[in-house]
Amino acid sequence: MRIAIVGGTGDFGEGIAVRLGVHTDHEVIIGSRTAEKAVEAAVSYGNNIDDESAERIHGASNSRAASTAEIVILAVPPFHVRDTVRNLSEQLEETTLVTPAVGLTKDETGFHYQPPDEGSVTELVADAAPDGTPVVGAFHNLPAGQLADLETDLDVDTLVVGNDPDAREMIVELAEEITGVTAHEAGPITNAPEIEGITPLLINLAQYNEQLHDVGAKFC
Repeated sequence: MRIAIVGGTGDFGEGIAVRLGVHTDHEVIIGSRTAEKAVEAAVSYGNNIDDESAERIHGASNSRAASTAEIVILAVPPFHVRDTVRNLSEQLEETTLVTPAVGLTKDETGFHYQPPDEGSVTELVADAAPDGTPVVGAFHNLPAGQLADLETDLDVDTLVVGNDPDAREMIVELAEEITGVTAHEAGPITNAPEIEGITPLLINLAQYNEQLHDVGAKFC
């Protein structure tokens, strides 16, 4: 498959791109607002992996990346995600749209879950997406630092929500192509708040416990 990572020049974008590039046979397209920035990022990511894997990672504008992909991963901050989806609406009509974003606030005690009015970022994306475009929430709790560090052996779980069972199953299968990631179906999008709310807990654990740096989650 061809997988686009819209806003793929940030920490999470880099991590998911290199893992997909190394652990799968899919083509990965890094998206950014400018094609030049996306191409630079793709080259940079490729410099840190083997040549065969690097050949599967390319850069393009967000619009171009989304228009050629079967799966689009929205690696953009939650406060930009609605506008991003609306601006790419024509390019997203034939895709499955994946959002890992979580609404957060921070104060002197740590991070706290702050969902949008829709109830979750996943629901926000579903409301903004073109009619008929399956939306899946996944990858919320994968630590970006561990993803980008290929010398780190992953042992983490991700929970997958979506109203379209086929789309949900496809993203479960994609996630489990990444070595060390176990994916679990968690039902429809109405279950997204409970899943997104785990993220600030994990960040706070990492903040207060040095041995839990880049902590992920396991469900047994």
